[in-house]
Amino acid sequence: MGLMTRSTRSVMEDLDDIIISYGQSDEFSFVFKRISVVLFLCVASQLSSSYPLLYPPGFDGRVVLYPSNRNLRDFLSWRQADCIHSSAPCIPVFWRLVQKGGLTTTQAEDRLKRTLAADKNEILFSEFDINYNKEPVVHRNQMTRWKIWRCLEETVTKSVKLPNEEEEVPVTRTRRRVSAHHCDVIGDEFWEEHPNILKDHC
Repeated sequence: MGLMTRSTRSVMEDLDDIIISYGQSDEFSFVFKRISVVLFLCVASQLSSSYPLLYPPGFDGRVVLYPSNRNLRDFLSWRQADCIHSSAPCIPVFWRLVQKGGLTTTQAEDRLKRTLAADKNEILFSEFDINYNKEPVVHRNQMTRWKIWRCLEETVTKSVKLPNEEEEVPVTRTRRRVSAHHCDVIGDEFWEEHPNILKDHC
């Protein structure tokens, strides 16, 4: 997860058109202000090249156009709900069954077939004394990473030669930062706290 986080940061820092991304397991959704085939290909190649491995992975993807911010929020909410209620609980219980329960990967897969999130939570609690709801939020909600353009005024003083004197001229620069957050994107609180994500950046 740490490697995916660093790779995603690299992509978002290099591609200014990405507004926000949501990561779950080995899948990431990137939201663009505008999209083109070139930008789309850049994301896949940048992700691969960001991996410090001898044989970096290859990524594919698809482009989906959403007509409104509401539709976009619904998509991101669906991604997180899917993670919380199905994908995320499966990962810790699967590896507990293999590493602590003595099952092979095939046996663990067979045992988890047709189980619901509540069933997986019960296995974790009754067999491994783990309360899934008290696990770190990053492992429950996976990762939401967004780019916030913050207008930071950095005053740089330089001398400009005028006809009779030199005058100091303040120069304002805008610096962008990428922040990683593990939070709920289904409710309204996240979007109310960060309204600039879906608006034009400064």
